[in-house]
Amino acid sequence: MQAINLHHLKNYVHRFFQEHPRPELVYHNLEHTKEVVNAVDEPAQHASLSESDYLAVMAAAWFHDLGYLTGPPEQHETASADLAAAYLREAGADADLIDRVQRCILATQMPQSPQTLPEEILCDADLYHLGSDAYKDRQKRLRKELEQLSGQSISGSDWRQQNIALLEQHRYFTPYAQRHLQKGQAENLERMRDKQAEKAAVAPASAVTEAQPQPAAPASEPEKGRKKDKENRPDRGIETMFRTTSTNHLRLSEIADSKANIMISVNSIMVSVLVSVLPRRIEENPSLMVPTALFLTTSILTIIFAILATRPNVTQGTFSHEDIQQRKGNLLFFGNFHQMSLGEYEWGISELMRDSTYLYSSMTRDIYYLGRVLGKKYKLLRVAYNIFMFGFVVSVLAFLGVFFYSGK
Repeated sequence: MQAINLHHLKNYVHRFFQEHPRPELVYHNLEHTKEVVNAVDEPAQHASLSESDYLAVMAAAWFHDLGYLTGPPEQHETASADLAAAYLREAGADADLIDRVQRCILATQMPQSPQTLPEEILCDADLYHLGSDAYKDRQKRLRKELEQLSGQSISGSDWRQQNIALLEQHRYFTPYAQRHLQKGQAENLERMRDKQAEKAAVAPASAVTEAQPQPAAPASEPEKGRKKDKENRPDRGIETMFRTTSTNHLRLSEIADSKANIMISVNSIMVSVLVSVLPRRIEENPSLMVPTALFLTTSILTIIFAILATRPNVTQGTFSHEDIQQRKGNLLFFGNFHQMSLGEYEWGISELMRDSTYLYSSMTRDIYYLGRVLGKKYKLLRVAYNIFMFGFVVSVLAFLGVFFYSGK
């Protein structure tokens, strides 16, 4: 595969934006392209993509909206894919890389239809703002752009309804985006619904008092309380707490598995050596039987407990509608849904995202049960290490004793 210099590619895209100015594109501009590239880079690194896949998705991120500069918005994905292919062919890229870059770009067409992990990463990055704090600003710019391109104004009610429909229907594809953006998407959806409900409630009152304007009534105590609670709610702190705790649990689990694998490998090697070397020595010196038996017993018991520490335990993998309606099912753990259909799981996740209390409860339970699993892992691992430590010392002392008395 011909290596493509991403720095040169970046410079080409920058020049293309400068040479094809479209001031009405206040959203799909170079700033948005840079944001998508940044949103692609981190999950691509996290997913440990191969060099060729990483190159393909990064190139696709730079080119994915370039078609806005050369033609109608409705066909920008196809135009962008063609522009990317032309550049890559001139740069000497092979046909396989060009095809993957084009498929990544075309996968972002709504409704998104990614088929591979690089395509999923680009699709998630393209709509990254739906689950971020920048959602309000990005959608405001997008609305202004659509109005400028169409020459028609979009009413606030229609725009909110379109946003609500998008937030309800959109699903992030990669585990990275689901972990970092789903909660933010649910919160943005909740805010949009609250705004729509508030406007709907105000509209009838406004119609009645339109002929005779009245001074705005002060907010009621309950409303003040709700606003104050919302302002004081540490959403970012809660999100950071859950993310940090989950990450720490997963790292501790990886450490435990690594330690168990070391025990399994070391003792398996020792058992292999003992079985292949000592039988002949035991025939010559039967007194070696006892220390050999101690050593084998130590190694086998250590291996057993190390395997128990890493052995997976999968639950039934199903949940019922009653579980979700009663807020009992934890949809964040694969063991509770791995045997469910996609439609059932999507319904459950939709219910989860609509209820922030249920969402926080599920995340709390997920961390709790992760901790329970970690406690069991480390308890078994401690037993394995104790058996190995004491058994190894006793076995070595037994061998030394046999050699000492045999020498006499």
